[in-house]
Amino acid sequence: MALFIACGESSSPVHIQILRFLYQTFDSIKLKVARIFANSRTCSDDDNLPCTLNDIMSYVGDQCRSKTQDWFSNKDSDNEGNPQAVFNALDLILKENLDRLKTMRDTGPVRCTLETDYRRHVAVIRDLCLGGKIGTALWLRRKMIKKGAVPDVLTHNYLVNGLCKIGDLEKADHVIREMSEMRPSPNCATYNAFITGYCRVNELDKALHLFSTMANNGIRPNRVTHNILVHALCKKGLLGDAVKFLGEVLADDDGKATSDVITSTILMDSYFKNGDKFQALALWNDMFQKNIQTDIVAYNVLINGFCLNGDISSAFAYFCQMLKRGSLPDVITYNTLLNCLCKQGKLDEASHFYGVMSKTGVAPDQISYKTIIQGLCIHGDIVKAREFLLSMLEKSVVPEPHIWNVIIDGYGRCGDLSNAFSIRDLMLSFGVSSNVFTFNALILAETRGASCNLGHIHLALQLYDEMLRRGITPDIITYTELIKGHCARGNMKEAEEVFAKIQTLGLAIDHIPFRILKKRYRRMRESDKARDIHQKWLSRNK
Repeated sequence: MALFIACGESSSPVHIQILRFLYQTFDSIKLKVARIFANSRTCSDDDNLPCTLNDIMSYVGDQCRSKTQDWFSNKDSDNEGNPQAVFNALDLILKENLDRLKTMRDTGPVRCTLETDYRRHVAVIRDLCLGGKIGTALWLRRKMIKKGAVPDVLTHNYLVNGLCKIGDLEKADHVIREMSEMRPSPNCATYNAFITGYCRVNELDKALHLFSTMANNGIRPNRVTHNILVHALCKKGLLGDAVKFLGEVLADDDGKATSDVITSTILMDSYFKNGDKFQALALWNDMFQKNIQTDIVAYNVLINGFCLNGDISSAFAYFCQMLKRGSLPDVITYNTLLNCLCKQGKLDEASHFYGVMSKTGVAPDQISYKTIIQGLCIHGDIVKAREFLLSMLEKSVVPEPHIWNVIIDGYGRCGDLSNAFSIRDLMLSFGVSSNVFTFNALILAETRGASCNLGHIHLALQLYDEMLRRGITPDIITYTELIKGHCARGNMKEAEEVFAKIQTLGLAIDHIPFRILKKRYRRMRESDKARDIHQKWLSRNK
């Protein structure tokens, strides 16, 4: 009613009917608009929304015309009132609503859809990079750029890192150039990924050149950049250059920066591997003087360094220091010390230390079991090694093939064929497939069993045939053991046939088959054949 008062009209019955007509018309319009926008949200075509606005305008006009005609057709020409002012007001209201609809189209659903699509596409690109599907990720990036949506710098870093991991440094360089020319500009993380890529393929000169260009591009290298290059230099054996590089970096920073725990740990590890444990210890002490907080990795490097130098006492001393300072050892710490104990033949101490490991809540892994089982087998304690194997199975830890093979080989070398095959059958029952090392261990057991009678060499040949049936390719060890078995039985013809097969297959052959044949011919007093084998040995590389 306020509308009609503003227009200078009285509220006659005619005007009330016009007002009702107006409300009904807009109710119908609102319902149609809601349906059209609901449909537009589910459509992927970019041209749908402009067409939607035209549909709305057309529909509003049609509704107004049709309802106006119907209303006037029911009225006499003598009716009171002048409806022209009402329709003028209706035109204003329609214009305002159509302008509002246009604003909704420009700022509402389209913008929301674009933002949603952008976030979704960026997330997909990152997931593809993590999954190694770099080609698809680059295709999606190009598609986004064509539509005017450029991925952010973090997404580009995912792409650069993925390309560097697969060794496609040329394409990574192309992406970085595009970032520099357009947007977003590369940051320090982008260059760190690229430098890591060059270091991974051993192109250290290019990595250092890239490092030198960072400042020219307005990017300041960070600690990660320095650590990447220090690690690469140390890995290449250039410890002196790594120390010099780090000194220059720290000097350029006017003494404000210091090497962190990662840098110090890298250098300390390199000193130990070069046999310079005194310099490594000096670096360790320097870390404490500078109040650099040490971590579990630094302690592991220190303990491993002493183990590499055979200094098990110092290794355990720092293990105890580690506990006193509140750093809890992890499985790597225990495995390092277990390996050192086993290598030194201290198997009782190793078994005790394994118990300590379990009691402190650190679960042994495959490496822990492999280390101690292999140590026991090497020193002939196969029974205890089997106990550890059964302990793994009781804890629902299925050993990897290497562990099974070590025990099978241990029984084979002791001539215990029954237990060797028993372990092989247990291995198969747990779903672990035999490999070439399994068959080599069993063939070795057969050729060395008892006095290597005819039955044993026959079983060794049966195992060889089984290998071929299973699609397992015999190696030089397989053929060497067969030659040894034939020679022990005196089957020189068969031994020569196996030897000829090695040469036919083009396997890399060492001196052992030659020595076995020559030694056997000498025992048989066949000097000519022994000399012939010796000549073949001398001319094998010509």
